[in-house]
Amino acid sequence: MASATPRPAAPVSVDIQSPGASSINEPEPEPEPEPEEPELETVEIVPPPVQDAGARRSWLNRLKTGLSKTSSNLTGIFVGTRIDEDLYEELETALLMSDAGVEATEFLLEALREKVRTERLSDPQQVKTALRTLLVDLLKPLEKSLMLGRAQPLVMMIAGVNGAGKTTSIGKLAKHLQSFDQSVLLAAGDTFRAAAREQLAIWGQRNNVTVMSQESGDPAAVIFDAVGAARARKIDVMMADTAGRLPTQLHLMEELRKVKRVIGKAQDGAPHEVLLVIDANTGQNALAQVKAFDDALGLTGLIVTKLDGTAKGGILAAIARQRPIPVYFIGVGEKVEDLQPFSAEEFSDALLGG
Repeated sequence: MASATPRPAAPVSVDIQSPGASSINEPEPEPEPEPEEPELETVEIVPPPVQDAGARRSWLNRLKTGLSKTSSNLTGIFVGTRIDEDLYEELETALLMSDAGVEATEFLLEALREKVRTERLSDPQQVKTALRTLLVDLLKPLEKSLMLGRAQPLVMMIAGVNGAGKTTSIGKLAKHLQSFDQSVLLAAGDTFRAAAREQLAIWGQRNNVTVMSQESGDPAAVIFDAVGAARARKIDVMMADTAGRLPTQLHLMEELRKVKRVIGKAQDGAPHEVLLVIDANTGQNALAQVKAFDDALGLTGLIVTKLDGTAKGGILAAIARQRPIPVYFIGVGEKVEDLQPFSAEEFSDALLGG
């Protein structure tokens, strides 16, 4: 897919007086249907993101290491034991402690009991393998590829509470998209938090990507202008950072809804992706965030961060059972390569020591 070369690294500060006013001289929007041409050359991001067996093994090792706390609580149950009620009770406790949630835990245990009975499993390791199969089946609906090239620019709105790793994930994702020959522009929509703007600017410099930002002011105006700039420059992907919001703060959630509406006015059909970044360590609170943001914005995907070292890796099972929104990426560390597409089989293997 033909793509534009990213502009120079220095972040661009735009002084916006009203939505649509910009210091960037941009031509009139290209007439339709010309912007739709990239639709014929879509790019699908699937595991593995690069055809490098060594890099893939390294990622799988990091994933297993990151989920080792959750894994040790689950896999130890199947060592030197019998298939009896005690095993199921221990497994129930371990799943609940991993934040799989009551609904997913009961679903998995009921299915496992049935599988043990119908297949006449007699060895604990067979039961563990059966659980792995059930877990893969449960998580499979979350496995969906991020499709690029459906519009130019493809506009992505990124939401999440402060501390979830939202701005860092945007920086990593920008680098990831560049490996697929995508040009990227970032909009610093968290206008009232200087640290967020500065952090995004650093990622912009690191990735040689333009960052549009403004001190204070209306976040929707900054993002509106960024969409216009991306259209004018024929940028492939425009990602908009938004202010970290707690779903309990209704007036702030309304601001996010406004941002989404304004993006739609800047470009028909946008935003094409509305992603929520959640911190796996927050467990059931992360599930509550998914529900609240989905109700407010209509989420198209999730980025799950900080799986490294957490004992709460089962949260994806809870999400799959209660609000099965696609998990586009998972993160297990601070490096750019530590953010990778989600695979139900890889995740289940890491969780159960496969």
